[in-house]
Amino acid sequence: MGIIISSLGRVFLLLFLLVWVTEGLTQPKFFNVMDYGAVGGGKTDNSQAFLKAWSDACQWNGKSRVVVPQGTFKLYPVIFSGPCNGPIAFVIRGTLKATTDQSSFSAHSWINFRYVDELRVSGGGTLDGQGASAWHLNNCKSNPQCQALPISMSFDFVTNAIVQYIRSYDSKNAHFKVFGCHNMDFRKIRISAPADSPNTDGIKIGSSYRIRIAHSRIATGDDCVAIVEGSKKIHVSKVFCGPGHGISIGSLGGYANEDDVVGVVVKNCTFLGTSNGVRIKTWASPYASKASNFTFQDIFMDDVLNPITIDQEYCPHPPCSQQTSSSVQISDITYKNIWGRSSSEVAVSLVCSKSRPCKNVVLENINLAHSNPLGRSSSVCFHAKGASHGSQTPPPCL
Repeated sequence: MGIIISSLGRVFLLLFLLVWVTEGLTQPKFFNVMDYGAVGGGKTDNSQAFLKAWSDACQWNGKSRVVVPQGTFKLYPVIFSGPCNGPIAFVIRGTLKATTDQSSFSAHSWINFRYVDELRVSGGGTLDGQGASAWHLNNCKSNPQCQALPISMSFDFVTNAIVQYIRSYDSKNAHFKVFGCHNMDFRKIRISAPADSPNTDGIKIGSSYRIRIAHSRIATGDDCVAIVEGSKKIHVSKVFCGPGHGISIGSLGGYANEDDVVGVVVKNCTFLGTSNGVRIKTWASPYASKASNFTFQDIFMDDVLNPITIDQEYCPHPPCSQQTSSSVQISDITYKNIWGRSSSEVAVSLVCSKSRPCKNVVLENINLAHSNPLGRSSSVCFHAKGASHGSQTPPPCL
C-alpha cells in the first residue's frame, strides 16, 4: 500500500510540475513603458521609451504585452515593426498625445504597426491626435500635390489582429488606416472629430482581406468608413455614423491598375445627420476595374442628405473633365430594408457609367421619406440595370 501511495504522489508531483511549466509558457510577459523611461504629464517625448519596450516585447519568445499605464504620454511619430516571436498586445490604458511640432507632420502616420502577426491593440485608452494644430495646413482641396498630414494609427501588412476598446479623437488625417492586412477585427471603437475637420476618415481600408468593423461609434469630418481599391470581404455592422460623410466604397478608378473591390457587407447600421449614407463613388476616367457583390441591409437613416448613392461621375473639387465615362464596372449590388428620412428630395441616386452601366442593382423594401413633412422624396437612375421588390419610398427608378 505504501508503494502505491508513493507512486501516486510522484504522479501528482509530475502533473503539478507539468501544469506549472505549461502555465509559465502561456502567461504573457509584461513590458511597461514606465520601466523604459516613459514620463507622463503630456510634455515629454516618450518615443524612444515606447520603441524600446516594443523591441523587447517583440523579441520575447512567447506572449508579450506592452503596457501604457494611466496618464498622458506625449509621442512623436513611431513605427512598431515585426515580425515578432509570439503574439503581442499593445495595451493603452492612458492617453497618447500627438505632438504639435510641424516638423513631424511630414510623417505618413503617427503610430504605425507593420508586419505583425497576432496583434491586439486594446486597453480602453485614448489617442489624442491634436488635429486642431494642423487642420489649417490642409490645402488638399486646392492643391492636388498637397502634403498629407499624419494618420493617427496605421496598420500595414498586419495579420490576425484585434483592435478594441480604443478612443480616437481629433486626428490630423484619418483616425485608422488598414493597408495590406488580412483578418482584422475592429470592435468597440469610438472616433470623434468636428464635422468640418478635413480628411478625418474614421477607418480607411485598402488592399486588405477579411476586415470586420462592429459595435463602434464614429463622428468625424469625412467618411465614417472608407473602403478603397483592393479590398475584399469587408464586413461592417452595428456602426453608428454621424456626423460624417457616411460609409463609402471609393473613390475608385483614379489610377491605372487598381485592384477590384469585392464582397462588402454593411448591416445593422445607423446614420444621423450625415451628408451621405451608403455610397459608391468612382472617377470618370479610363482606368478599368470592378466593384461587385455589395450588400447594404437593415440600415436606419435619420436626416441624411444623400441616403443611397452610386456616383460614377465623382468630382469632389470641380471643375472636372467629364469627357470620359467611368471604366469601373459596378455589379451585383443589393440595398435591402433601408428606412428613415432624407433631408434632400433625391433619396436614391444611381448615376452609373454610360460605357459600363451598373448591372444587377436590387432595391428591396426601401422606405426613405423626405424629412420635411410637406416634401416628397424621389429617386434618380442613369445607366443602372436591375430590379426593385417590396415596398418602395420613393417610387423606384429601376
